Order: sequence, then structure tokens, then C-alpha cells
Amino acid sequence: MATFLYKLGRSAFRRRRLVALLWVALLALAGVGAATASTATSSSFSMPGTEAQKAFDLLEERFPGASPDGATARVVFKAPDGRKMTEPANKAEVNKAVAALKAGSDQVTSVTDPFAAKAVSKDGGTAYISVTYKVSGMELTDKTREALKETGTQARESGLTVEIGGDALQAAPETGSGEIIGVSIAAVVLVITFGSLVAAGLPLLTAIIGVGIGISTITALANVLDLGSTTSTLATMIGLAVGIDYALFIVSRYRAELAEGRGREEAAGRAVGTAGSAVVFAGLTVVIALVGLAVVNIPMLTKMGFAAAGTVVIAVLIALTLIPALLGFAGKRVLGRKVRKGKETSDKPNMGTRWSRFVLRRPVTVLLAGVVGLGAIAIPASSLEMGLPDDGAQPVSTTQRKAYDLLSDGFGPGFNGPLLVVVDGDKATADRTVKDIKDLDGVVAVTPPTFNKSGDTAMITVVPKDRPSSVETEDLVHSIRADSGEEVLVTGATAMNIDFSQKMNDALLPYLALVVGLAFLLLMVVFRSVLVPLKAALGFLLSVVAALGAVVAVFQWGWLGSLFGVEQTGPIMSMMPIFMVGVVFGLAMDYEVFLVTRMREAFVHGQRPGEAIVTGFKHGARVVTAAAVIMIAVFSGFIGSSDQMIKMIGFGLAIAVFFDAFVVRMAIVPAVLALLGHKAWWLPRWLDRALPNVDVEGEKLHKELADRPEGADPEDPDEERQLVRV
Repeated sequence: MATFLYKLGRSAFRRRRLVALLWVALLALAGVGAATASTATSSSFSMPGTEAQKAFDLLEERFPGASPDGATARVVFKAPDGRKMTEPANKAEVNKAVAALKAGSDQVTSVTDPFAAKAVSKDGGTAYISVTYKVSGMELTDKTREALKETGTQARESGLTVEIGGDALQAAPETGSGEIIGVSIAAVVLVITFGSLVAAGLPLLTAIIGVGIGISTITALANVLDLGSTTSTLATMIGLAVGIDYALFIVSRYRAELAEGRGREEAAGRAVGTAGSAVVFAGLTVVIALVGLAVVNIPMLTKMGFAAAGTVVIAVLIALTLIPALLGFAGKRVLGRKVRKGKETSDKPNMGTRWSRFVLRRPVTVLLAGVVGLGAIAIPASSLEMGLPDDGAQPVSTTQRKAYDLLSDGFGPGFNGPLLVVVDGDKATADRTVKDIKDLDGVVAVTPPTFNKSGDTAMITVVPKDRPSSVETEDLVHSIRADSGEEVLVTGATAMNIDFSQKMNDALLPYLALVVGLAFLLLMVVFRSVLVPLKAALGFLLSVVAALGAVVAVFQWGWLGSLFGVEQTGPIMSMMPIFMVGVVFGLAMDYEVFLVTRMREAFVHGQRPGEAIVTGFKHGARVVTAAAVIMIAVFSGFIGSSDQMIKMIGFGLAIAVFFDAFVVRMAIVPAVLALLGHKAWWLPRWLDRALPNVDVEGEKLHKELADRPEGADPEDPDEERQLVRV
């Protein structure tokens, strides 16, 4: 592989104008496709095999035109203190709003009169209008949304408080200036790392190009493939992080090759042949982790994983081709000023060298400190409660959150997440079901059954006592299902969330086995070792459990919640554990592959195990540190999102990368390797013969190039010989 990538790097360097033109053309083509594609109108959510999904499918079959998965809205009215909504003036305002909603859009299925539907609180101070639509929230037209937002304008002028909840106002999450801040921090880190604006700008430029192509492609295909807004957010998050990191690895190795006196084209070839091999395998681990999300069997999650994996593939291809092409344009400016003037030398031990020698002197102390520290942080993970955030997790400034609070105060928190019970049977079965549900604990109200035209299916609405994301509401759903026969199905947004969480729990271990197992085999091929991949996998599990502990402490317990903008504590997003396992594992292997590959390279070329560790840190620690800081900065930028899910993902990934890079890879890994010595690189002979030799460390490449004079590069007549010695 190293030989092939070496030739690819030289070819891209030599034909830099053609390569750059092809990537720019691809970006333009994707941009045109995104600009001309029809607007995505659907982002359907389905969970094959779950009871909630079976109920939805049954409703679509037995209640044609009812759109059970259509958008809903609740327009909540609150009278001034001491007044009641049943007063004639207030009642007239509500009736005007009902009429306006019915006439405001042809996408409306039904609008309930709160006074006829008894949707008025016991104290008479609060009332709400329920609105259902024919289509999902993402399919609502701007006209429909505006008609909903304008509801109650006149009522507000008369002194009533009017707020709107429900998924009808669903919109793409706003992340504000967070991403810009993250990229800005990345730029500063790159400048400090390289000491050159040109070298710092290359990873940023190529990462933005890669993300631009990926996001534009997702946008162009969104309508055809039914991709939601979260898909683009994830692709942006992952694409920026790995795009910068992979380019950083190549540029760093290129500068090292130049520093040894090689010509620019030769340096580009060797950089892609060595660091490029690490990039390919690091990218493969990320792709495996993301594509593996298909194991969960939730179409939305599968699409998110495949879209993000596509962005990672683009990042790898850009690192292997566009980076060497741009290095051809950069000339000597890719080196820092001190290096160009010969004022910087490599004889002086750097921070990575000093740290690795410290670890070699005290491996047991460093290992215990790292394991015990992460173990202590992981303790809150034992109290993990999972669910999906509802409107109660929205910022307090939003109308959805205000409507949620008004309903909770006026009717009880359960009114924010009513359960929909579907009875596949006659009137006697439905009446018996209503009676049974009323006898259960945690039920506030049960509506009479509503039958379809043929009278063989009924819908019953159940209002729980507690809020939608509470453990008590989840227990109620399980109780209804346990006490009823196969003809009774529970669905609705709350039940869907509960089933989603259960599906995530059931898929976690198979997914973990698949991802870690495949990556373990991949790392065995890379490192020609059994213990190094095993250590990598165990270290990852430690860092991800510690990160989950931190997420629980902040988002579930509320520790330092105000610092991260957590306005409402509650259960952890149910996809968080499996999502972190997938994404963080892939990203963590970036550092493992890049850092340990350099150690393996030194070991293969004759250095003792301890010397190889020092060499790996001398050349890799600064780059891995910069890559980790950049990744943390990019992920942290999403903590400022208004969406609780995006905020939690950003925090979880940022803290996981911090633990994995600085505790596991920079401390625990060298400590374990120091204790193992030569055993770290042990591989049974039969397994050595069975595994393909992909030459990641470039041993074959070095042998092929051994007879070539230093710096000679006859294939490039314009080559400027670099005689810089550092």
C-alpha cells in the first residue's frame, strides 16, 4: 500500500493543476446539484419491528386520510391572573383563533374547539387548541407555518398569553457562531503547530472543500433519499474534524521529509506513502463505525451513518490527492520562517520526547493514574437513564418551551405527551381496554374510543400523570402493553421514544461487537500485533465510558449545567451510547494509528521498544495534540446549539476526544507499551502468514528507495531542491 500511495502522492504533486481543477469542478458540480435540487419535503421516522410502528401502520391502513404520523400543534391560551378563559371576551378570542386555523391552510386535518373538547384547566385559567396536519412537520409549507405562528396575535393584544407547542414548528437546529469559533480555534492551533500561515491554511481549506462537497451532495439527494437536517449536522461535525486531522497528518509528514533534505515531489510522495497509509486505515475505522449504525435497523440512523461515512471517504481522498497537489503550489512557504532560515534544529528534545521519557521511567504510576482517573469520572454512567428530549428540553425563550410549561401548570405535565392506544377489535374490546387503563397508576384521563368507518378499529387517548420523558410514563406504557392482548397497541410520540430507546439498548452489544471486532482485525493488519489492537480497544472503552459519565453528570444530574447551557435536566438521549461508541471509536483510532504507526515504523527499522516509543512521540505527539485540540474545538462549537440533542452530541464527542487523546493515547498507551516491551509486537507465525502485509510502515517502500540519492527527483524538471537541515 505504501508504494501505491507514494506513487499517487508524486503523481498528484506533479499534476497539481489537473488535480486541483478536478476537485474544484467536483465542488462546483455538487454545489449546482444542491442549488437546483427540489427542497427536501420529508424526513420520515420509522422503526421497523416495534409496537409503536405497528400501531402507526395499522392506523394508516384502517383510518385512511387520518395521517397518524402528521404534524401536530397545540396553541395554548393563558388568561391574566384572576381571570378565566371561559369569560365571553376570552372565549370569543379563542373562537376567532379556531376559525383562523381552519381557514389558514389546506394542510390542516382538524382543529379542536377547546370548550367543546373540554380542553380547559380546572381553574379555568388555561385552554388549548389541538391542531393536526395531513403531513409531517418537515413537509409543512411556509404559508402553513406562518398561519400557525400568527394564531392568537389579536388575542395577545387583548391581554391573553398565547404560546405554540408541538412538532409543527419543527425547524433545523440553530448552532449559532459555535462552528465558526471552533474553526477559528483550529486555525490558531494550526498556526502555532506549523509556524506557517500557508501550512496552517491547507488543512482548513481542504477540510472546508471536503465538507462542502459532502454537504452539497447530501442536500442534492435529501429529497430523493429522505434525509433529515440532523444528517447534514453530523456530516459537518465529522467531516470538519477528520478533514482537518487527515490533512494535518500529511502536511506534518511532508515537512519532516523536507527537513531531511528531500526534494518537494519526493517529500510529497513519501508523506502520502507513510502518513497516507495511516490516514487510509484511520479513515476505514471511522467508516466501519459509521456504516455499522445500520445494525440498529432504524432507517434514519442508517442514513445518517452512511452520509457521514461518505464525507469521511471524501476527506481521505482529499488528503491523499488534493493535499500533495496544493503542497506543489505552496513551495517553501509551507515551512515556518525559522526552519527556512535554518534557525530551528531537531536535536533539542521536544515536549513529546520529554513526556515519553517520563512515562518510560514511571509506567506503572502513569498507567494507574490514567485508569483510576477515568474510572472515577465514569462512575455517574452507572446511573444512566435514557430517553429522547421533548419540548421541556427546549430553551426557555422558545414558544415551544413556554407552551410546554403552560400546559404543565394548567393540566399537569402528562398533557405534553399523551399516549395513543390503538385497539384492533370491536366496541366491547375497546370499552374493556378503556376500563383497564383507567385502573392503572399514573393515568390522569382516558378519552372514549373513536372508531373507524367499519367499526373494527378504535383510537383511545391516554393522558399520563408525569412528563413524557419520565421513568413513570415509561412504566405506564409497559403496564398498558403487559395488561392488554395483542389487539391493543400503544403508540404516539412518547411511546415511539420509549421503543426507540429500547431498540438502541438491544442493538448496543451487537453493534459494539461488530465495530470493535472489525477494527481489531484491521489494527492487527496495520500493527502486525495482537496486544496493541487489544490495548487500543480496551483503552477506547475506558474513555467512552468516562465520557458517558461526564454526560450524565452534566445533562442528567445538572452538574455545571448552566456553564453548558443546559436549562432542563433529564434522561440522556437514547442514541447517545451507541452513537458515541461508533463515532468516538472511529475518531480515537486516528490517534492510535498515527501515533503507534510511527512507533511501529521505528521498531521495524531496528530501534528497541523504548526507543521506538520515544521516536513515535518525538514525531507524532505534537501533531496528535494539535489534531485533538482541533477536534475538541470543532465539536465544542456545537455545544452552543439551541437543539438539546446537538448540544449533547457536541459535548459528548468533545469530552470523549479529550479523554481518549490526552489520557488514553498520550499516557496509558505508552505506559502499557513500555511495560510490554518486545511482547507488544508479538504475532503468532501462523497468523503472520495468514494476515495480508499492507506495508503501512513503508518498509518495502524504503527498500525500493534506498539506492536513490537524497533529494534526487529527476522526474520533476522544475523541482527546487530543499537542502534545509533541521
